Amino acid sequence: MRLRSFQLADVHDVLRIWQMTASHQKERETLRVLYEQLAYDRDLVIVAEAPDQRVIGAIVGTIDKHTGFFYCLAVDPNFQKQRVGTALVRELEYRFLQKGVKRIWITVDKGTEKLLPFYQYLGYSNTCSTRLEKELFVSQRCTG
Repeated sequence: MRLRSFQLADVHDVLRIWQMTASHQKERETLRVLYEQLAYDRDLVIVAEAPDQRVIGAIVGTIDKHTGFFYCLAVDPNFQKQRVGTALVRELEYRFLQKGVKRIWITVDKGTEKLLPFYQYLGYSNTCSTRLEKELFVSQRCTG
């Protein structure tokens, strides 16, 4: 397996993996994060290639001051449990260090909660047990 920075030619392979592993809504959010990060720093978008040069995994990282965030860790289901995800996370951690990052945050939500034991295995600790959210809708009140 080889790890390298994302190239434009990878977009269809990466989208295929995200479609197999994420919900449609998550896929849209992932695309937005991907496009923003590619415009800013493509070194933090990493793909894993199989020996036949097929893209089998991807991760997208972003930086805000000295904090790194990663999103969109996805591995082709046919290659899961083969340390591809571990290699992608470790490579992103290395690149974060090279850019001065002091801490990494990962948001685990309904779509990615199955990865929590994996992240803990890699040494990440759970600093927040929940995230609360509310969408506000504007509606007309009845005045009577």
